[in-house]
Amino acid sequence: MRNGFLAFDRALRVFSAVAQVHPLSLTGWNGSTLWRDAYGPLVDDLVFFADDIFGGQFCIREDRIFLLDPETAVLELMAESLDGWAERVLEDTSYLTGQRLAHEWRTSFGPIELTQRLLPKLPFVTGGRFELENLYACDAVEGMRFRGELARQIQALPDGTPIRFVFRDEPE
Repeated sequence: MRNGFLAFDRALRVFSAVAQVHPLSLTGWNGSTLWRDAYGPLVDDLVFFADDIFGGQFCIREDRIFLLDPETAVLELMAESLDGWAERVLEDTSYLTGQRLAHEWRTSFGPIELTQRLLPKLPFVTGGRFELENLYACDAVEGMRFRGELARQIQALPDGTPIRFVFRDEPE
C-alpha cells in the first residue's frame, strides 16, 4: 500500500520504487556510484530494497532474500520470498531492524533523519557493542562507503586477525 516507508522507530527503511533516480529509491540506492562501488564485486549481483537502523542491507539474489552485513559483506539468507522476509521481520523486529536501539536513540536525541542510519564508533566486527554509547547518526551513503572499504580490506582475513584501519580520500 506504500511506495517506500519507515517503520519501527525508523529502524526499518524500505526504499521507494519510483522511476526517478533519488538516493532513497530502488533505482538510486542501487546505482553503481552512490555507494556500491566501495564494495566492488562483493555486491555485484544483489538488488537492495531496504535497510535496518545500522545500515544492514536487505537484498534480493536469485529471488531469495538476504541480509548483507555492511562491515563484512557477508550475506545471511533471510527467506525464500518477500512474504517470508516480512514474516521474519515481524516475528523479531527488535533484532532484525534494531528497533530497541532506534527507540532509545529517539528518546535520548530525537528521531534520526530519513537519510541517516546509526553507525558504530567502533565497528561491530571489531568488538564494538550494540549500545547507544557506541553509536552516532551518520549519512547512510557515507556510512555505506566507509564500511564498503572496511569490508574489502578485511574480507580475506581469518577471524581474530589483528587489523589496522587504513583511510583514503578517494576509492581505488
